[in-house]
Amino acid sequence: MRILALDSSGLVASAAVLEAEADDEVTVAEYTVNYKKTHSQTLLPMLDEISKMTELDLDTIDAIAVAGGPGSFTGLRIGSATAKGLGLALKKPLIHVPTLHGLAYNLCGTDKLVCPIMDARRGQVYTGIYEFAGNDLTVLEDQMAVSIEELGEKLSAYDREIIFLGDGVSVFREALEERILAGRPISFAPAHMNRQRGASIGALAIRYFRAGKTETAAEHQPDYLRVSQAERERKERLGNDQI
Repeated sequence: MRILALDSSGLVASAAVLEAEADDEVTVAEYTVNYKKTHSQTLLPMLDEISKMTELDLDTIDAIAVAGGPGSFTGLRIGSATAKGLGLALKKPLIHVPTLHGLAYNLCGTDKLVCPIMDARRGQVYTGIYEFAGNDLTVLEDQMAVSIEELGEKLSAYDREIIFLGDGVSVFREALEERILAGRPISFAPAHMNRQRGASIGALAIRYFRAGKTETAAEHQPDYLRVSQAERERKERLGNDQI
């Protein structure tokens, strides 16, 4: 099995190629960039470079995995369009991997409660609550957009050490340590495990593929979880016009 994995759901753009045979899984290549360029400038060139470096014939891949959201609206659309375009051109299925599931999978095997947080702006985070049984990811609280205070209330139900990761850590770390979860055992993932990785999306996609969780390029739609800023502003304008 050969999987091409893409993640442009957040600040990071990442592409990876993974191969699996029986219980043996290999990350053949991974290219990750966290720099001040748009994903439209980086994602396809990264994929092209991986293909050249590994002499990859895209016709030999079995499926295309994509981080399906939530996250940056623009980033999700770029990743979705790229995956859909490849799927249609190559006649390959897509594997929709929820962004936060993939982010949590960076910490595969930990005995701590895993809580990825992405800054969703307006005082909210995109988040979920997970645990591992060996290499198997268990979803305790599925993806959601909530305030950091509401997340703290949800986490208070679990009497375990919590490890956080994601771009929301830099925004909310002080609040978590000093106010929201003061006195609770919490920790934060190191830098090399703290952001989206194509390899983690690909590793989960292998499991989804084996379970038959695929979709066609035409069927794929990102999960935004909430409306975009442009849509909110449009509704506000329409509401004001009616006053």
